[in-house]
Amino acid sequence: MNIIILGGDGFCGWATSLHLSALGHDVTIVDNLVRRRTDEELGAASLTPIRPIEERLEAWRETRNTPIDFVPIDVAKDYDALEGLLARKQPDAIVHFAEQRAAPYSMKSPWHKRYTVDNNVNATSALLCAMVEAAPDAHLVHLGTMGVYGYGKTKGMMIPEGYIDATLRSGGEEANVEILYPVDPGSIYHMTKTLDQLLFAYYAKNDGLRITDLHQGIVWGTSTRETDLDERLVNRFDYDGDYGTVLNRFLMQAAIGHPLTVHGTGGQTRAFIHIRDTVRCIELALGSGPARGERVRILNQMTETHRVRDLAQLISQKTGVPVEFMDNPRKEAPENELVVANDTLLKLGLEPTRLSEGLLDEVVNVAARYRDRCDPSRIVCSSRWVRPEPASIAAE
Repeated sequence: MNIIILGGDGFCGWATSLHLSALGHDVTIVDNLVRRRTDEELGAASLTPIRPIEERLEAWRETRNTPIDFVPIDVAKDYDALEGLLARKQPDAIVHFAEQRAAPYSMKSPWHKRYTVDNNVNATSALLCAMVEAAPDAHLVHLGTMGVYGYGKTKGMMIPEGYIDATLRSGGEEANVEILYPVDPGSIYHMTKTLDQLLFAYYAKNDGLRITDLHQGIVWGTSTRETDLDERLVNRFDYDGDYGTVLNRFLMQAAIGHPLTVHGTGGQTRAFIHIRDTVRCIELALGSGPARGERVRILNQMTETHRVRDLAQLISQKTGVPVEFMDNPRKEAPENELVVANDTLLKLGLEPTRLSEGLLDEVVNVAARYRDRCDPSRIVCSSRWVRPEPASIAAE
């Protein structure tokens, strides 16, 4: 297939680009490289050294003799360039990673909130509009998030894949309908993903676009078969309080002997998936999909659920590094259940990668190898969901 990957220089995007290229697909990466500039803004680069995009792509050509094209476009801002690219390439599929992906980053300040909405919603809107004009038959696969469902409002109930049967009652009448599962975003970032859902539903209904929305859990791990082929192909390993995902952060902290930072009670139950399963799920989603005129296909892209404090205790017992409970900067329930359906990807052939000693060791070893690049002052999350009251108001 001829595949365009928007945001292909990022954590999930880079691993996916290499995986699909290795399978023989013609891959084009589109990226504005903003994630690299965000490293400079935050003063917290990837723990693993990320080479310039040109060097990365040259390493892939040398390793596999398979070129990956790169086109620098800001999808949220340069609509004409995006539409022109789709018209020239006529892709069979488009994988959409081109969104600011961190909940804490989206809550740092009024600017970060507005930036996340501007970037994420405009990117999705521009892409859908450009597809109608230039590539209406392409299959769009979007990386969403399990966070659109929220946590804990339906105790014990299994979260379905995107849709739920509901009974509407009004004016003494009732109707049985199928609707999108009621959303409950926990951050500005998650809110943008709920807005994506509405955009997808409209364009599938009105213009017949073929869309698969993958509601992904928290990604852990950093290495795939392809990123391990050459040091220059290494994937990102974010450990800071804004972009570092919880399990990777624990494993990095263990590698340098830093206490495992658990925010709040640690009773938050979350869905997880290894980066190797992420790229496999993208592959499986691309190999199937809805026909034109069908509703958006929504898949829950996760393999297991864990409570945060249970993960911390597991790693603490394994490494001897203590757990440290800290104030929770987020506005969320201290405890929640999470039961998730993920039947479709399993039926498509996904063989889940579970938490295992070997894979945990692998991540710890990567972290230990690059431990000298870690800035411990960036480990603790500084973004807060509720802004503190000004001193004068608080005093009153």
